[in-house]
Amino acid sequence: MSQKKIIVIFGATGAQGGGLAHAILNDSNSEFAVRAVTRDVNSDKAKELAAKGAEVVAGDVDDADSMKRVLQSAYGAYFVTFFWSHFSAEKETSEAKKMAAAAKEAGLKHVIWSTLEDVRKYVPLDDDSMPTLQGKYKVPHFDGKGEGDQYFIDAGVPVTFMLASYYWDNLIYFGMGPKRGADGKLAITFPMGNKKMAGIAAGDIGKCAYGIFKKGEELIGKRIGISGDQITCTEMAEALSNELGEQVSYNEITPAQYRGFGFPGSDDLGNMFQFYRDFDDVCNSVRDVNFSKELNPELKSFKMWLEENGKRIPLE
Repeated sequence: MSQKKIIVIFGATGAQGGGLAHAILNDSNSEFAVRAVTRDVNSDKAKELAAKGAEVVAGDVDDADSMKRVLQSAYGAYFVTFFWSHFSAEKETSEAKKMAAAAKEAGLKHVIWSTLEDVRKYVPLDDDSMPTLQGKYKVPHFDGKGEGDQYFIDAGVPVTFMLASYYWDNLIYFGMGPKRGADGKLAITFPMGNKKMAGIAAGDIGKCAYGIFKKGEELIGKRIGISGDQITCTEMAEALSNELGEQVSYNEITPAQYRGFGFPGSDDLGNMFQFYRDFDDVCNSVRDVNFSKELNPELKSFKMWLEENGKRIPLE
């Protein structure tokens, strides 16, 4: 293991970090070794990684000594933050600053920062077409990460900025799957109009990140958007209908209606979909399906993802 280049993976038991850890560990010829950072080294997912050959360590981004310890003697690191556990964009930006400083101090050769667009660069705070949230954000779970990009640049860290897409797994876990109306018929509800939205299987994110590490120096300083497909919500509904064997329609609403749903984060997500819709050319041009396939030859289209996971989507 000592002969291999150590990749320190934060959030190693989560969707993104876990996908990267397993991608490396499943490749018996990999030039990399996994140091998996997690809050709970005794969790089932942590134990699974250890059983596959990962070095599992406890780490805390808010503890400088902890960061120094987990990054020691490493070649690279995968940095990801978790907005939905605290709903604080400021916390994500603060964590990015600490990660960048720790990466610089450790002398890492290649870092991937899992980021997203700072929507305020496209919709200024004084633009009322999209409401400002938390006083100074348009899409908090995008903006906090996007603002953090500059810390990696300023620190001179050899970084690749990786931008993920909408997770199709949200149809299973995030309550975005088909719902039955009063008439008993199924529909998916999004404020996307007829615009195409980039999406990806959560498990493919880590595999694409592995592809970035394998390409190495040529992707340092680049912004790489990853996507498994780009489809309209009407096309999504058609694919769901075919897979589920029951008609699913697309219920198109406005971003304001979505923001009004009232669940935690509905305002943030309503603004996110509005950004995806109104700036589809920006979002989709960055998230290149063909290059994602080059990074990850196992990349799944939406139809492929559905064939594997359609039966797991709860129908309410």
